[in-house]
Amino acid sequence: MDKGLNSVIHETFQIEEHDIRTYSPLTLAYIGDGVYDLVVRSIVVGRGNTAPRKLHTRTSRVVNAHAQAQMMEVLEPVLTEEELSVYRRGRNAKSGTMAKNATMADYRKATGFEALVGYLYLCGQGERLMELLSLGLEKTQGGLLS
Repeated sequence: MDKGLNSVIHETFQIEEHDIRTYSPLTLAYIGDGVYDLVVRSIVVGRGNTAPRKLHTRTSRVVNAHAQAQMMEVLEPVLTEEELSVYRRGRNAKSGTMAKNATMADYRKATGFEALVGYLYLCGQGERLMELLSLGLEKTQGGLLS
């Protein structure tokens, strides 16, 4: 059975395990932002070799506060209580910054989304993470990634 990327990183760089539940929601959002970006970039690149500018444009349509807020509207009804709790903690976290070209409501929902992504990634729940991302992208983005 394949190990998750996070497990391989921990083994390779000898990183101690920590109780993920103690992480701040903004820490979870920080790693979740990178994980989500990697997933979307992997999808875009997997659809075919093309100019980097086109790859960036396709990725940027999906990796932004508004698109992530839309995904949360689709995903919220199917989340477990634990997942909802993580999302709410991220959404309600007070951040010192805000994304450009985003409303405060979208930015908060996006931060909650990223916290959820980070949490699932760090907990080794990759299959659940992919299930949620697949559902969210299908319902909100349609063919934008192609």
